[in-house]
Amino acid sequence: MNKDRRKRIEEARARISDAEAALQAAAEIIQDVRDEEQEALEALPESFQEGERGQKMQEAIEALDEALSEIELVDFEPITGQLDTAKE
Repeated sequence: MNKDRRKRIEEARARISDAEAALQAAAEIIQDVRDEEQEALEALPESFQEGERGQKMQEAIEALDEALSEIELVDFEPITGQLDTAKE
């Protein structure tokens, strides 16, 4: 592989690194929102927690938990490893 193509692979790797950092930042925001929603739910009187409003809040919390779980599944290591192999 020539110098120009190696340089372009490094550029792609840098963009992947940026994407990984952006995904982590998004996960932190989602976690904060999830925690705030959980606190708000817990602050409601029990009758509201068990009602429609509480149910919707619980559904939102569960959806945010699922989103966080999906983010945790994203693994950039195989991608960057393959790029490192390609530029050798």
